[in-house]
Amino acid sequence: MVSPDGNLLKGEPFPDDAYIPSREASAYNPLHTFELPKGSDKHYKQQFADMYFLRLSQLKEAVRQRAEQEWGDFKLGKEKAVKVDRVLDVRQGELCWVIGTVYMEMALKPNILDDISKEHWIFAPPTRDTYISSEGQTEMMLEDESGRLRITGGHLEGNYVTGCVLAALGTEQADGSFEVIATQHADLPRQPQRWERDDSSLAATKKTKPKRGRSGKMAVVSGLDITGTQDDDINLDLLVEYLTGEVGADTTQKQTSAITRLVIAGDSLAHASPIPSREEFAAKNRGKKHYGYDASAYNSSPPERLDEFLSEILPSLPITLLPGPSDPANVALPQQPLHPAMFPKSRQYAKPPVESNESLEGLDSVTNPWEGDIEGWRVLGTGGQTISDLLKYIDNVNILDVMEMMLRWRCIAPTAPDTLWCYPFQDDDPLIVKDCPHIYFAGNQPKVETRVISGVADQEVLLVAVPRFSTSKTLVLIDMETRQVDTVDLTIVTPRK
Repeated sequence: MVSPDGNLLKGEPFPDDAYIPSREASAYNPLHTFELPKGSDKHYKQQFADMYFLRLSQLKEAVRQRAEQEWGDFKLGKEKAVKVDRVLDVRQGELCWVIGTVYMEMALKPNILDDISKEHWIFAPPTRDTYISSEGQTEMMLEDESGRLRITGGHLEGNYVTGCVLAALGTEQADGSFEVIATQHADLPRQPQRWERDDSSLAATKKTKPKRGRSGKMAVVSGLDITGTQDDDINLDLLVEYLTGEVGADTTQKQTSAITRLVIAGDSLAHASPIPSREEFAAKNRGKKHYGYDASAYNSSPPERLDEFLSEILPSLPITLLPGPSDPANVALPQQPLHPAMFPKSRQYAKPPVESNESLEGLDSVTNPWEGDIEGWRVLGTGGQTISDLLKYIDNVNILDVMEMMLRWRCIAPTAPDTLWCYPFQDDDPLIVKDCPHIYFAGNQPKVETRVISGVADQEVLLVAVPRFSTSKTLVLIDMETRQVDTVDLTIVTPRK
């Protein structure tokens, strides 16, 4: 032990019964909701507009039930509200309600026809921070298979965006617009009980239900933004040392040992150089010939540093890895898992493509969005781009408000495929929330924020906004027994000279 003067060499030997922390296994049962078809089954020949009609058909019944509960006996004066089957069947002066999908016509919203016409530009148009014009040129439509109906109403502004399925109560005006006085949406779906899916799997296989103790903690981090330079090393090394229990006193190590899983929620790698246009590439390489590896075109340092980071944590802590907007995955939602070929050191911990291969089963490279059961709770998470795009439609709205809206609309990416690239689903839309999660997190947000929301059927959801680690140096810890949220500040204070 340390002597009174602080000298390690003079002190007595450490006792044999020194505390050695141990880590419990993570109860992990992932779902594969957002995995795309493989090979020839995956194609882009379908119309993207069909997604909105598919979404409407899948949510229409839930919205209808909510609307009938609220407006079944509603009267305005002596006139009773009636249901209209199609948006084009509303009649002027008649009090009625109709179900449809919202479409926002906004002056600054990107137009695919403009993108095609600008394909040969040397420089791409700048990314817009908002679709809201200062001149207020915004119109809201309600559409279904029959057509579109322009809707107006003071309470509509800021409450809905493109892709929401809602029921609107009101009357048609002389100018053809539909004046809305109230709206209803699907609200939270059924929430599974804790351990419901795990217990049903055990019952199907006639296995004995295991004795479950107190669950540990789930650590969530996002926006590592690894560049491969020395600027990454200090903060990443400190994060590794904290997660592996190599830093702090016995108390800190005991707290760290309670962490049973790490979730990396997107943007593990920093943005690479933008892909040049054909004209730029031709001008840059005119008269040049490259054979083999071209260092100017590809920098291998960021993925190598990420692989090293993962390989240092995986021996003691399993990891769920989501891709993000800046990671080398497909741009369109749902983003598919990062390929294991990127991780020569870490892929021995990943699930092998052939069941006979040996694996340490610690690294799970998953989709974005992703859902699964962790410690019996249904967990839903995204890399954050769904929220970033929705915020371009609305001013002065909190991030947690947006997350809550998405769950109550039962769609975690309502603006896809209108302004957010998405795979053109035809038979089923996985972006619809079919089971209410217990925990819903979104990565790459400005700061840590949490909220607990509830539904009419006693649903309870923890919303967590996870900040970018590269700017906040913050790790989020979620107690998987109580669902309480803590944060760990890993900022390194540099002493003044």
